[in-house]
Amino acid sequence: MKLRNLVLSVSIACAGVSAALVAPSAMAQAKEQFFPVLVYRTGAYAPNGVPFANGYVDYLKLVNERGGINGVKVSFEECETGYATDRGVECYERLKGKNGGATVFQPLSTGITFALTEKAPVDKIPLITAGYGRSESADGGVFKWNFPLSGTYWVAADTLIQHIAKKEGGLDKLKGKKIALIYHDSPFGKEPIPLLQERAAMHGFQLSLLPVTHPGVEQKATWLQIRRDRPDYVLNWGWGVMNSTALKEAQATGYPREKMYGVWWAGAEPDVKDVGAGAKGYNAIMMQHGAEPDAPVAKEILTKIHGKGNGTGPKEEVGQVLYMRGLQAAMLAVEGVRAAQDRYGKGKVMTGEQARWGYENLNLTQAKLDALGFKGVMRPISTSCQDHMGASWARVHTWNGTKFEWTSDWLQGDEQIIRPMVKAAADKYAAEKKLTRRTGADCQS
Repeated sequence: MKLRNLVLSVSIACAGVSAALVAPSAMAQAKEQFFPVLVYRTGAYAPNGVPFANGYVDYLKLVNERGGINGVKVSFEECETGYATDRGVECYERLKGKNGGATVFQPLSTGITFALTEKAPVDKIPLITAGYGRSESADGGVFKWNFPLSGTYWVAADTLIQHIAKKEGGLDKLKGKKIALIYHDSPFGKEPIPLLQERAAMHGFQLSLLPVTHPGVEQKATWLQIRRDRPDYVLNWGWGVMNSTALKEAQATGYPREKMYGVWWAGAEPDVKDVGAGAKGYNAIMMQHGAEPDAPVAKEILTKIHGKGNGTGPKEEVGQVLYMRGLQAAMLAVEGVRAAQDRYGKGKVMTGEQARWGYENLNLTQAKLDALGFKGVMRPISTSCQDHMGASWARVHTWNGTKFEWTSDWLQGDEQIIRPMVKAAADKYAAEKKLTRRTGADCQS
């Protein structure tokens, strides 16, 4: 008995020592705001996924260099999805409870977004889908946990049609025109179709839909049809290798690149660099920013992150289109937490539920954006219970053979067209999922 008691006492003492050793680490961990980072650095979409991921991670590093979020340092962990929905869900399940719990997920895939939309409310973890995902999730009255901040594919499609109409001399001049949409045959590529069909019915242009099978390297039949039909404009809803392939096929078939317009995921350096002068004249709608090598935030990263040897990727990519998209996405994630701290306590780690309130009450004024280093890069974003997008600004840039340059004024999505579509689609989703719209009281929670 004495021996048993002695062993038990030693065990308890050892356990106490172990707890004492572990406690400081756990306490330190609890003081960090954890951001999971879903990436695809491998596979067919890696050339586009890598610069986004590097920009995202570099911004999180910069936040720590700046002193954290009101003193709270951030931590992160990457998980490779390969742009595959099943792997994206696996990453979500693996990371959602780590390091005190995930703050927010950014799936970087419309397919993964669709899969996580029903999981997020159960786990009380918000989803930011800046410039992708479900367009109807802008309706916060139904989609409490989804935040398509700063733009959706319906905004992209709408502003593209506006821009083309301006080039033609007015919306009435679209009547009888032929517009072809070549799109990645996935939830991502199909998203703009309802908006384009609505605009076609309104203005009398002929819309042809040309799906391209993943990953997009085989487009011969698509471009033979384009050569036969000779549409007035081609919209490219592509991603990864699909974009450069489309430009090479356009060059081979003699379709003018100045009549081609890509979505904001189809207008970056990896899309045109292998085509070079053959891509000259190609256009893309941009979700506010483009290539921004002179942006203050880009220069700060070169100094404080790359200058100290802590850059995630090559310093030459800092300021490029997709790198800046990653910076923007990380900044939105961080600023939602900062907004939440204003309500729940500055200098405290926010839960996913508290961060959700921050994203729903985001008020990024121009002064705040400028102070964060995004002067000349972005316009203000302001969200609410009913509006989870917060801004619908866009502009067009064009490849001049060596770089992108702005070729349009600021454009804004037409709310008279988009808002009713968003509400109708959100109501349909709510009916299918047996959800009720949020009450005024819930909007305050």
